[in-house]
Amino acid sequence: MLEYMNQGGSIMWIIGALSLIAAAIAVERVIFFHKASVNPEKLETAFGKAMSEGDLKEAWRVAESSDSSMNRLFKVTLAHWDISTEDMKLLTEQQVRREIYRWEKHIYVLEMIGKIAPLLGLLGTVLGMVEMFQSLHVGGQINAATVTGGIWKALFTTVAGLTVAIPTIFVYGLLNSRIDNEDETLRRGADFLLREHIAAGGDKNVG
Repeated sequence: MLEYMNQGGSIMWIIGALSLIAAAIAVERVIFFHKASVNPEKLETAFGKAMSEGDLKEAWRVAESSDSSMNRLFKVTLAHWDISTEDMKLLTEQQVRREIYRWEKHIYVLEMIGKIAPLLGLLGTVLGMVEMFQSLHVGGQINAATVTGGIWKALFTTVAGLTVAIPTIFVYGLLNSRIDNEDETLRRGADFLLREHIAAGGDKNVG
């Protein structure tokens, strides 16, 4: 592997660094997504039951049972349960945006790497070809082995760039899809909380 990296030149090392960055971000995001996820139906059922029974202590226990984005939404809402329904709507919308911002953190870097890596690979190939033909011109002798060998080495960076870009774009698409699902889940959770707030009259201070 080290030999291939050296043959590809500095561009190859840049592509290698980008692959490590993409892998690190992907792993970090997958771990975060796992920690920030929860079963929304189970959470809503437990919370709704506690509120219908007037058990605020249990409602707080349910809301604080996890540090998921949905739980964070429930905790913020419960802490301001005594505000008006209109203010509650604004509060939940703001919290949903905050949570989605946390989910989207660093995702744009994957998109950039997916777009830049193949271009860097192409650049490395072009530079390799230029260097090869320049050496052939200076040497004055051209043979098939020299030409094919030079092209083979020059194409290393193109292969490397595509090898990094394809899985990176694939992971980026999967993560974006998961973010869209979470956005919809949080908005449904916000609607659930608004219904609960309206049903409870929104006049109980549970802070």
